[in-house]
Amino acid sequence: MTAPNERDLEIIAGQLGREPRGVLAIAYRTPDGRPAVVKTAPRLPDGTPFPTLYYLTDPRLTAEASRQESAGVMREMTERLATDPELAAAYRAAHESYLAERNEIESLGTDFTGGGMPDRVKCLHVLIAHSLAKGPGVNPFGDESVALAAEAGLRGTAVPADWPAVRTSDDTA
Repeated sequence: MTAPNERDLEIIAGQLGREPRGVLAIAYRTPDGRPAVVKTAPRLPDGTPFPTLYYLTDPRLTAEASRQESAGVMREMTERLATDPELAAAYRAAHESYLAERNEIESLGTDFTGGGMPDRVKCLHVLIAHSLAKGPGVNPFGDESVALAAEAGLRGTAVPADWPAVRTSDDTA
């Protein structure tokens, strides 16, 4: 993570179509060097609570997250939570890690973290941002969505070239 400079904030404003608010750091840069995920203060400058610690800004990634959501990826992921205790535990751990990190900055007095964590999958934008900011192995559903984005043509441009591929039940050990 790096502190944002003026150029970063200009790029982010262009990505969002508005001035960014509460940016603490650039949490992830794409392989082509552009800011793509920002770490945001738990309270915006006007005092408004903002529980989304990691916010996706790169238009390629936001479009891909929306595409995955429209394709039913969230529904399938949520269904898997009910049948895979290990996956559910890993997703709960991601939620707890996210909450602890945000609370280190400032507690909002809530256990809401975004993305539907820990009980469902509600927003792939949040989950992708979390995985890109923290790297693979922290948020299982964010990791899967980033891998799907890589397979959709974003590997090496918006997604790291070495991001792990999606594992399926057909994969052998």
